[in-house]
Amino acid sequence: MTTQAHTGADIADWRPEDEQFWESTGKKIAYRNLWLSVPALLCGFAIWGMWGIITVQMLNLGFPFTQPELFSLTAIAGLAGATMRIPASFLIRVAGGRNTIFLTTAMLLAPALGTGLVLQHKEWPLWAFQLMALWSGVGGGNFASSMSNISTFFPKRLQGTALGLNAGLGNFGVTTMQIVIPLVMTLSIFGGMGGDSMVLVKDSGWIFGKIAAGTPTWIQNAGFAWLLSLVPLSVLCFFGMNNLKTVTPDAGGTIAAFIKIIWLYTLSFVPAGLGLYLYLPAPTGLGVLNMWIAMPLIVVSTLMVMRLAAFGAMKDNIAKQFAIFRNKHTWSLTLLYIVTFGSFIGFSMALPLSITVIFGISHVPDAAGVMQHTLKNPHAPSALTYAWIGPFVGALVRPVGGWISDKVGGSIVTQAISAVMVLASVAVGYVMLLAYGSATPEQYFMPFMALFIVLFTASGIGNGSTFRTIGVIFDRTQAGPVLGWTSAIAAYGAFIAPVVIGAQIKAGTPQIAMYGFAVFYALCLVLNWWFYLRADSEFKNP
Repeated sequence: MTTQAHTGADIADWRPEDEQFWESTGKKIAYRNLWLSVPALLCGFAIWGMWGIITVQMLNLGFPFTQPELFSLTAIAGLAGATMRIPASFLIRVAGGRNTIFLTTAMLLAPALGTGLVLQHKEWPLWAFQLMALWSGVGGGNFASSMSNISTFFPKRLQGTALGLNAGLGNFGVTTMQIVIPLVMTLSIFGGMGGDSMVLVKDSGWIFGKIAAGTPTWIQNAGFAWLLSLVPLSVLCFFGMNNLKTVTPDAGGTIAAFIKIIWLYTLSFVPAGLGLYLYLPAPTGLGVLNMWIAMPLIVVSTLMVMRLAAFGAMKDNIAKQFAIFRNKHTWSLTLLYIVTFGSFIGFSMALPLSITVIFGISHVPDAAGVMQHTLKNPHAPSALTYAWIGPFVGALVRPVGGWISDKVGGSIVTQAISAVMVLASVAVGYVMLLAYGSATPEQYFMPFMALFIVLFTASGIGNGSTFRTIGVIFDRTQAGPVLGWTSAIAAYGAFIAPVVIGAQIKAGTPQIAMYGFAVFYALCLVLNWWFYLRADSEFKNP
């Protein structure tokens, strides 16, 4: 094959399973695309997850919203990101890898800028903040297209490692965001162009400890700061990444590919917005659906809209990829990935505000003996000081999970971490019970954090093992869409965890949320054994 076949944005000849081709040509191209994919995905996670930190600081700055309303902002971002992963699952084969990663990375500029603008206005209505949280979902959608793309570049024997690196290092976007945002909020990094500061009415914090009430804070930098990395990164993706013609034979040129991406992403916003309108309480929505009805409704309607509104070659391409839904392993692995990634991103979203609400308050009974949860705890740990640790560990061990699974098999690793998560969830619930009934909840904070680190570690390892299993079971044409689909459904953990934990905190029983998660993990442990570990399973320890 001529050298021209491997130069420029489009590559016509791609044979990663051919050892000679891989060593002479493929490896260099694949790893270049991987190392550009990682920071792009990292920024996607940062934009998607930033409302978990922003809501904590909104509380510290005295924004006029209730705790449930603040939890709703985190949940909306989670739901939007999960829903946008559904069309993102199909983008690579419709529009090409380089085209998709560039444009979806550049799209992150809009929610970064918009969030910075709304955060300068405490007096603006709740729906303005909810709209920005919805728009931040673009960052969550990027994971599905990124993983689908990288899976096409590497041979099967390296799938666990390559996907583990992309996802694991990309997942560092959560930790990066949780460290960077508290830092940039302490600085006027954009001068007069960045807007005025606000004064903390409650103690805040960052990685090195507390920040006292009365300190000036530039909360808008939580959005604006990402412009500094997104602009150069978008340029690098455009000029440094590739489209594989063997994967996307009819992208139709760069502009046509961009139109397809924008069209499919726009389609996903419609059911997500409508579903949220039916779910959210007044004054933002109608409040006629509960979470467990709203989510499936959004998923099904998104798929239907995509199927009906796609046009031309895109319509045929999407129809072919819908074949994954006829395979039972698509559904079993979707549930298993909810255990792993769903837990990772859900806890990442919910943990900062949970720390603030559970440990930032002294829980004392009133004269009638009724427990009250309003008195400020002077010894409270700062969520912004500690919340980054769990996601950091989870992201750090994800490549390890992929590497171990390549050695010993993915399903046995998934089984082990599921058992750990059952036990750790029950233990966290018990510690929550103690803390939420104590006038000095800070005494339970270190066991609480240690157990959450166990949960993040187990979920991080399981992220790598589950994706390795998908790469083994499905062929190259279906592995990408399955990776995208499972990641989309699992990402609804970013919606479920803040809603469930927030609701149980409001009810005074936060431990019930964790006990419920433990029951789900136990059921999935049995599912994993049935499909992949019992003696006569179709695929043995894939």
